[in-house]
Amino acid sequence: MPAKSKAQQRAAGAALAAKRGETKVGDLQGAAREMYDSMSEDELEDYASTALDGLPDHVDDD
Repeated sequence: MPAKSKAQQRAAGAALAAKRGETKVGDLQGAAREMYDSMSEDELEDYASTALDGLPDHVDDD
């Protein structure tokens, strides 16, 4: 499932970096921390690899 916004893509990238040990888990905040806790590395990879072109900055959580 691709990311729906640039903010979601960036949060997934941060969570993925923490899963891979490239950054500290304690540095994650908000959506990135929630994604880290609830998603697998493969799911995060899918979100993080979404192209930013054409994505809105944010999407409402409806």
